[in-house]
Amino acid sequence: MSSVGDLPGRYTLVMSDAAFSFDEFHALEQKVLRAVEIVKREREARTAAEAEVATLKAELAKVSSEAEAQVVTLNKERDAIRQRVESMLSQMDELL
Repeated sequence: MSSVGDLPGRYTLVMSDAAFSFDEFHALEQKVLRAVEIVKREREARTAAEAEVATLKAELAKVSSEAEAQVVTLNKERDAIRQRVESMLSQMDELL
């Protein structure tokens, strides 16, 4: 139920014993709508951030496994060079 308030153009919504002006109700409605939009944007941002985290984790796992493979390869090369150097040193010792 609504009735005309004291000021022209303003309406008062009467519910039980509480009275709200139309402008106050409209302002509250706008605040609620803004809050809903903020929550929607934050949820979308969270979803996007979670997707980015998943992508970065997958990329990190790939780079990590590639780095581990490189370390294994480098260790093998180092061992091969060490054996060659030891072999050359052994041959030099035989000459002396």
